[in-house]
Amino acid sequence: MELKGIKLTWLGHSTFRVETPGGKTVFIDPWVMGNPMCPEKEKNVKKADVLLCTHGHGDHIGDAVEIARKHNPVVVGIYELALWMEKKGAKNIAPMGKGGTQTVGDIKVTAVHAEHSGGLEDGDQITYGGGACGYVVEFSNGIKIYHAGDTNVFGDMQIIRELYTPDIAMLPVGGHFTMGPREAAYACKLLQPKMVIPIHFGTFPVLTGKPSDLQKLVPNIQVREMKPGETLQ
Repeated sequence: MELKGIKLTWLGHSTFRVETPGGKTVFIDPWVMGNPMCPEKEKNVKKADVLLCTHGHGDHIGDAVEIARKHNPVVVGIYELALWMEKKGAKNIAPMGKGGTQTVGDIKVTAVHAEHSGGLEDGDQITYGGGACGYVVEFSNGIKIYHAGDTNVFGDMQIIRELYTPDIAMLPVGGHFTMGPREAAYACKLLQPKMVIPIHFGTFPVLTGKPSDLQKLVPNIQVREMKPGETLQ
């Protein structure tokens, strides 16, 4: 599909770098330097205007603190997660709750539900992080993407479709910690996106679900398997 000036770069696992039509650089679930799937040439973050953090697990915000300290982006997260980031040195936080919408730079961000835990790994302690969420991001050109974060399928994905009508859904398919291909196929039925980008697969041996398994279950939906470092535009 035509992205009308948006550039989506998958950095492996659940991490995306998104360049908006207005020239802003957005990282979704910024696990870059420590991400084994991220190409070496992408590990040096040169610019970050916005961080969208779905929850506090290390494979999603593992490099959020360092990026926030270095580049001073707006850090978007559930209230408790955002406050934790502020304590760690983020100077520009934008806390929110599920169902809330805010404008950050040139994007509109809505936090939506996710079925997953969300504790913050702080040294050898687990701190309450406010739970997990997903995000619907609307760009100035009208394109809307839904990054589900870590989640199982849940019936209210139908509400996400009816309220926000995302064009692209970024859905976990690896299984074990999130939904696998079978559950993701049901999520596609509820969401009815134009394109699905599978995430959260292949990083660790336990994540056995594959994009090809999902495509077999949803032959009428475009499942776009990206390679780490690949850009859609």
